[in-house]
Amino acid sequence: MSDIVDVQTNDQKAEDLKAVGWVSYILHLIVAVGAVIPGAQPGAALLLIALVIDLVKKGDAEGTWQASHFSWRIRTVLWAGVLYIITAPLWLLFLLPGWIAWGLISLWFLYRIVRGMVAMNKSQAVDA
Repeated sequence: MSDIVDVQTNDQKAEDLKAVGWVSYILHLIVAVGAVIPGAQPGAALLLIALVIDLVKKGDAEGTWQASHFSWRIRTVLWAGVLYIITAPLWLLFLLPGWIAWGLISLWFLYRIVRGMVAMNKSQAVDA
């Protein structure tokens, strides 16, 4: 009887997860760019799809440099969501404060996604 053991190193696991990471980052990037460009809202559906992908595959990345990317994307989405909700009442006060607040949050979101993409392209962990 022969038992086949599939032993994958952390580096191999990380490389295998790169495709999933790129899909997630691209979905995040589409949403981030859409949030910065007025009138180009691609919708929260893409962001939810990316978030679900990250939540489902995060466990596969444990022990690799990719784990930091999954956590990075999840934290980015959660923080952006909280910040958008907290600043939503500014839209009720006047248009300008809401626009400024959401514009700054959107730029921060775009920065985090691009920073993560650059690090993943170099096969490096994202520094928190």
